[in-house]
Amino acid sequence: MLRRSIGEILSCRSYFFFLHVMGRRQRKRWQRAGEAPQKPGRQRESTGWEGGYPEIVKENKLFEHYYQELKIVPEGEWNQFMEALREPLPATIRITGYKSHAKEILHCLKNKYFKELQNLEVDGQKVEAPQPLSWYPEELAWHTNLSRKIIRKSPELEKFHQFLVSETESGNISRQEAVSMIPPLLLNIQPHHKILDMCAAPGSKTAQLIEMLHADMNIPFPEGFVIANDVDNKRCYLLVHQAKRLNSPCIMVVNHDASSIPRLQMETNGTKEVLFYDRILCDVPCSGDGTMRKNIDVWKKWTTLNSLQLHGLQLRIATRGVEQLAEGGRMVYSTCSLNPVEDEAVIASLLEKSEGSLELADVSSELPGLKWMPGVIQWKIMTKDGQWFGEWSDVPQNRHTQIRPTMFPPKDQEKLKAMNLQRCLRILPHHQNTGGFFVAVLVKKAPMPWNRRQPKLLRKPLAADTTYAQTAAEKIITEELAIKSEEAQEKANLDGDSSKKDGVCGPPPSKRMKMFGFKEDPFVFISEEDSLFPPIQKFYALDPSFPKMNLLTRTQEGKKRQLYMVSKELRNVLLNNSEKMKVINTGIKVLCRNNNGEEYGCAFRLTQEGIYTLYPFIKARIITVSIEDIQILLTQENPFLSKFSSVMQKQAKDLAMGSIILKYDPDLQKPDTLQCPIILCGWQGKVSIRSFVPKNERLHYLRMMGVEVFQEKESNPESKAESNKGISEQREDEMDTHCQINEQDESNTKPKAEVKEKSTQESLENVPEVDNGTENTRLSSKYEQGSVLAESRNGDDQGRMKD
Repeated sequence: MLRRSIGEILSCRSYFFFLHVMGRRQRKRWQRAGEAPQKPGRQRESTGWEGGYPEIVKENKLFEHYYQELKIVPEGEWNQFMEALREPLPATIRITGYKSHAKEILHCLKNKYFKELQNLEVDGQKVEAPQPLSWYPEELAWHTNLSRKIIRKSPELEKFHQFLVSETESGNISRQEAVSMIPPLLLNIQPHHKILDMCAAPGSKTAQLIEMLHADMNIPFPEGFVIANDVDNKRCYLLVHQAKRLNSPCIMVVNHDASSIPRLQMETNGTKEVLFYDRILCDVPCSGDGTMRKNIDVWKKWTTLNSLQLHGLQLRIATRGVEQLAEGGRMVYSTCSLNPVEDEAVIASLLEKSEGSLELADVSSELPGLKWMPGVIQWKIMTKDGQWFGEWSDVPQNRHTQIRPTMFPPKDQEKLKAMNLQRCLRILPHHQNTGGFFVAVLVKKAPMPWNRRQPKLLRKPLAADTTYAQTAAEKIITEELAIKSEEAQEKANLDGDSSKKDGVCGPPPSKRMKMFGFKEDPFVFISEEDSLFPPIQKFYALDPSFPKMNLLTRTQEGKKRQLYMVSKELRNVLLNNSEKMKVINTGIKVLCRNNNGEEYGCAFRLTQEGIYTLYPFIKARIITVSIEDIQILLTQENPFLSKFSSVMQKQAKDLAMGSIILKYDPDLQKPDTLQCPIILCGWQGKVSIRSFVPKNERLHYLRMMGVEVFQEKESNPESKAESNKGISEQREDEMDTHCQINEQDESNTKPKAEVKEKSTQESLENVPEVDNGTENTRLSSKYEQGSVLAESRNGDDQGRMKD
């Protein structure tokens, strides 16, 4: 029987392979005959097509009828509102504010790239000089009249586009929609705040939260942290990519349904306490009709049914958020929708069932320069068929599953007035050439009613006039009791399980929680008795205050190849909640195993992504370098010691081979030179020193020093292939794991671009691209070499952010 089944499978495979080969031969015959087969229903019209897809008409009569009836747009501004929606969304960028070289990037943008954009014409459109967003602090956010598509495709803007891609990958800038920057600003974050981002992917707002947490660069481990959650497992990895650009030990990415995100615990003075967050960002899923300028599919797909279907989920997520908010804390609720059903209706329902525990904060003066419309206090519900309902009593019985009472404004006018819904902010596209957006800031004054009520209320029979809000509240009480019971059982199980290893935070059991996506490796903290740490501490002369208990690995058995670092608070969260949450990623890689590294006194070398976290604790193996030395390190592959300044050579001679830190301190007496400190990871060999810096970070530092790193695209693919072949043939053997180097003939290396600095006469050579996202721990048998020239990735912005 088995033999017969295998025979049938092989027969099927042979048959499909036969069809594939015959089809390929037939296509070749058609090509030789100059003909092409036409499939039914796939003929393209001669007009009205672009890239194989029909052009979307930016019209939706139902949309216009709905919002004109609700009067969310001031009288006399409707035409401007619709015209703005039909225009492409202008590109906006935000400079990473917490990094010490933010001012250098801003200076570079103003004096180089923005000046080059002036007086340009692209596709008949005159390029206006980029302007700072008037309401964003310290001129760290800018916008231009060009759309992202034009920047990506126009040859005249190729240099600017390469700059954006490279700096975005390095985490120095973020391309983010202007209105998307508003919610994090209104959270008013301080370094000690514990922050929850409930629906975080793709991560542009999360990046802002991390920046604000690290406002003081002199504090490597802020007391606060960011827990970024998303329900979509795949989008969680996009979130990890965005967060990793900022190299923070205070970020944790988790994968949960935001409406039922578990209540976490932290150990305080030997006792476990429930974790309440100081700040919560609740940017809920929405219909997205405020994004019509960039998501043009919304024009043809928009219907009121989308909002009606999402309202319940939005209310559940917001309710779960305020439950976990600390008293005195602030939660920002935001959507990219203009519909009151998704906006004011959710806020009004939340305020009503909070019974005074929540209030809307007045934030009208917190972002001076921002134009906004106050929230509406009256609205109606419309079905997709155009039928209107003014209040819940008007809704027929057959519509009750689609339309809920929480979608309507409260009947009690006194209660409605006390809610202060006009404190909500609605951003209209035509006011400041942005997308549409809604923001509300909630402050928690007391515990939610269902958290402070006695459980005996559950045993009372429901009255006939029990409201929908009360029913929901009691349902939540039941859930809270179930959670507490589950936590008690869990604690008993843990106390009775002596086999569980200390410091190991594994994934939650599959029987207790349904989880989808990739299986994550456990988080294993380094124990006090681990023999791994003493050689590291001795080699780098780590300060006694170094928090070695915060080091972790992702393997429970076998050789530890990577060491990651988290803050003390995140360690507390991990150790006390590993059984109830699914952690996708946390920590920053600070040390990487080097094969045969024990021969140099330490098996681990430093990594560039974690160097700013480790540097304050390292007291040895630091070499101070000049600006000329930095240029040589970043533009040459494996320079000899003789090429560096005498001061640097003297310091290097006193050090044994192995991993080192290369530090540049700005010269205040020379204001024309780079005025921000630079810390690089490197390796000292017998007669050479090299830097271990990712490609895009190299490009960043070279730009800040005035070195031209732009390269035009190759017009002829064949010539490019020949050039690459010639370069690959000239590649020289680099130092192996013993850091032994061979003599190099640098005169044979063909230059690709010229360095415009007087002090750097050598041409830019191929440099290693250290991929800090991989698990490869070899120091270098042969590094994968890549040019320092920023090459376009076939028009695909891998570093772009969608929001």
